[in-house]
Amino acid sequence: MKDYMLRVRFAPSPTGYLHIGSARTFIFNWLFARKNNGTMILRIDDTDVDRNTETSLQSIYDGLNWLGLNWDEHYRQSDRLELHRKQAGAIFDKGLAYRDFTPAHSGDDEPEERKGAWLFNPGMPDLPREESDRRAAAGEPFVLRFRVPRGAGRVIRFTDGVYGEQAKAADDVEDFALLRSNGMPTYHMASCADDADLRITNIIRGQDHLSNTFKHILIFEGLGAQAPEFAHLPLLIAPDGAKLSKRKHGPVVSVTTYRDAGFLAHTYVNFLCLLGWSPKDNREQMTRQELIDAFSLAGVNRANAVVNFSEADPIDPKALWLNSQHLRAWPIGDLAALVKPVLETAGLAPNQDFEHTIDVLRSRYATLNDFAGKGRPYFSDEFEIEPAALTKLDTAPARELLRELAGRIEVLPEFSEASVEEAVRALAADRGVKAGVIINGSRAALTGQAAGPSAFAIFACVGRERVIRRLRNV
Repeated sequence: MKDYMLRVRFAPSPTGYLHIGSARTFIFNWLFARKNNGTMILRIDDTDVDRNTETSLQSIYDGLNWLGLNWDEHYRQSDRLELHRKQAGAIFDKGLAYRDFTPAHSGDDEPEERKGAWLFNPGMPDLPREESDRRAAAGEPFVLRFRVPRGAGRVIRFTDGVYGEQAKAADDVEDFALLRSNGMPTYHMASCADDADLRITNIIRGQDHLSNTFKHILIFEGLGAQAPEFAHLPLLIAPDGAKLSKRKHGPVVSVTTYRDAGFLAHTYVNFLCLLGWSPKDNREQMTRQELIDAFSLAGVNRANAVVNFSEADPIDPKALWLNSQHLRAWPIGDLAALVKPVLETAGLAPNQDFEHTIDVLRSRYATLNDFAGKGRPYFSDEFEIEPAALTKLDTAPARELLRELAGRIEVLPEFSEASVEEAVRALAADRGVKAGVIINGSRAALTGQAAGPSAFAIFACVGRERVIRRLRNV
C-alpha cells in the first residue's frame, strides 16, 4: 500500500439511469476506500453535452442515494473544462501532441470508416509548428491529438489489480484525440486531467476500459503525473452471454428496478458484491461491516459474472433469496420504518402492534412490497379470499363455530396468543370437533389465505376488534 492517502473515484456519465454494472463499480470503489481508510470521490463525467441530461443525472443521484453509501468529495467535469484545456495545452507545448486539421471527423478515436491499420492522418504529425499556429489562428478547425511515441520499440506496461501484467506496443496505438474540433475535451483527456488534479491513487473500473489504460498512461506521462494503480472489473452478462446493456435489456439493468420491487438497499449492495467477487469463505449473506472487512481486489474474479433473469421476471432469483434472508435478520425497528412508507403508498396504515406484526410476517416474505401485498389483511379489512381458503371456510360447521368463537374472544379477560388458543381448543372440545376445523377456518376468515404464520399469532397481529368483526361476518 502506498504511503499516502488512498483516493478512489466513481465517474458515471449521465446518459441514462444508474446501470447495475455502474452501481457495482461504485460499491467496489466504496468498499476499497473504506477498507483502507481512503477517500471516496463522486465525479460526474458530463462533458458529452449531446448525450447528457439532467434527468439522467438525477437518476444517478437517486440510485446512489438509495444504496446508502456516501461519498466524501463531489465534482462535475463540466465545471472543470478550463483545467482540461489547460492540461491539453501543456501536453501540446511539450511537443507531445499536434493539431490535426483533417476535416470530416472530430471524435475521440479513429474514424469509423478507417478502422484497422489507421494510426494517424498522413502529414499531420509532421506539420511545422509555424504552419500549425497560422492555420489555427486563421480559425481552421482542428483536433488536438496525442503524438504516440512509435518507431522506438516502446512497450506500454502496467500491472492490473485483477488481470495482472498488461502490455501493448506503442506502435499499435493510434494518435488519439485530446480535444475535439469544437474545443471540448475527449473522455481520455478530461478523465486523466481530473484524475491527476484530484490525486487519484487507484482507478477501479469496468473491464471494457482496460484497453483505454494504455492511452491513459501516456497522458499521465505527458502531464508529468504519476499514473494511478489500475484494477478492472469483469463484465456483467445476461444468461445468454450477452453484455448487459440499457438498450437491449431495459429495466433488468436499472438499479431502480430492484428498489421499486421492494428490495432492501443493503441486500442489493450485498448481491452486487457477489457478482464477480467472493470473500473466499463461502459466505453470501453479509453485513456492511463484514463486506468492508472482507473486501480485497484479490477476491475479484477474472471471469464475467452472470445476472440471471427472464423475459417474465427481471429480478435475479439469488437476489430475491438474499433479500428474504436479510428481512429475517434486519433490526425490527429499522425494518418497520422501511415497511411503513410501503404501506402508506398502498393506502394502508400500520396496525396497533406494528413491530410485532412485521416480526411475525417477515419470515414468510421476500420483499418489502410483500407486506403491502400478501400482508394486506393485517392492515386493512378489504382483501380477497383465496379459493383454497374458501374451502376451509366452507367445511361444515366452520362458519358457525367461528361466529361462536367471536363471542368467546370478546369476553376474554386478556387477548393474547395463549388465551386465544385456550378458547379455540375449549370450543372444539365443547362441540366435539377437531381443533383444526376452527384453526384453519379462522386463518381463512382473518386473512383470506390458506397458509401463513401460526394461526394464534395471526389473531394477535390482526387485533381483537378486527378478529371479532371478521369472525362474525363469515
